[in-house]
Amino acid sequence: MKIKPKKSLGQNFLIDKNIISFIVDAGNIKKDDTLIEVGPGTGNLTKEIVSRKFKKLILIEKDKNLSIELKKKFDDKIELINNDILEVDEKKLSKDQMIIFGNLPYNISTQILAKWIKLKDLNLICKKLILMFQKEVADRIIAEHGSKDYGRLSILSSWKMNIKKIKDISPNSFFPSPKIKSTILLMEPKTDFFEIKDPKNLEYITNVFFNQKRKMIKKPLNFIFKNAKHIEVKLGLNLNDRPQNLSPLTYYKICREYENLLN
Repeated sequence: MKIKPKKSLGQNFLIDKNIISFIVDAGNIKKDDTLIEVGPGTGNLTKEIVSRKFKKLILIEKDKNLSIELKKKFDDKIELINNDILEVDEKKLSKDQMIIFGNLPYNISTQILAKWIKLKDLNLICKKLILMFQKEVADRIIAEHGSKDYGRLSILSSWKMNIKKIKDISPNSFFPSPKIKSTILLMEPKTDFFEIKDPKNLEYITNVFFNQKRKMIKKPLNFIFKNAKHIEVKLGLNLNDRPQNLSPLTYYKICREYENLLN
């Protein structure tokens, strides 16, 4: 059965064998590892993974036709979940720490990442993630404060993850070829991170600040806090700064002050 990529699902199948081997090598898989592959598509990456030694491999594929073909192709070497990754409860997949591989659908890649970051016990659920993004999205994820790409995604990502760029990938490595480059990121959940009661509060804070990212921070600070002067002094803020000038840690501290008001 010939499978055609579905544009509606953001499908671009990875076909470059060298890149496939590179990605699997980056996972540094051990024989007692439990692995997850999100969006395996036609199983090109899966084929390389199953050539290694591991404890268990779970594939999560939303496309029903692809799921049927993957089950035929890999049979008892895999467990297969035919569902949208956004609907899957990762905590129920395994009691082991998992390694997650994913050539994430371009149209929902940031939603998937945000979902994982907001998991309560991410560092217990997941050992590491080797993920493929559009290059422009990856640039936003790893951006340092003060740079043009820095923003909400950078702050949320660095809250719970140590992130390293591994490689940029040419469009020719995919079928169909996307119009833009992709980037592979290696992410390792932090065991020690800034305590925030509810990630939605961090999303709210960064949304208020970056809604007008060219404006000085005085306006969003006054919008969030009645006693903005107290927060300014306590956190050593410069009201002439713009949102991109504040470090992730500063946003986490602002979020904590906001959460203290909610109690």
